Amino acid sequence: MSTSTADIFKEALDLEERDRAMLAGLLIESLEEGIDDELESVWKAEVARRAAELDSGDVKSLIWEDVKARLLKKSHDS
Repeated sequence: MSTSTADIFKEALDLEERDRAMLAGLLIESLEEGIDDELESVWKAEVARRAAELDSGDVKSLIWEDVKARLLKKSHDS
C-alpha cells in the first residue's frame, strides 16, 4: 500500500520550518535531470554579486514577513 501525496504533505507540515525548507529543496533537486555547468557558473557569479551588494550596503535585505505581507496585499488588491 502506498502513501498518498496528501498524506505525505500532511506529515511534512509537522516538520520544523528548516526541515521543510530542506525537504522542498531536495524535492526540487530531484526533478533536475543534470547539472548544467555553464548555468551553475552563472548562478555562482550572481550569488557572489548579490552577496557583495549586501556586504557593501548598496542594497538592504528585507524581512520575509514584510515581503509576504506586501505580496498578499497586492494579490488581494488585484
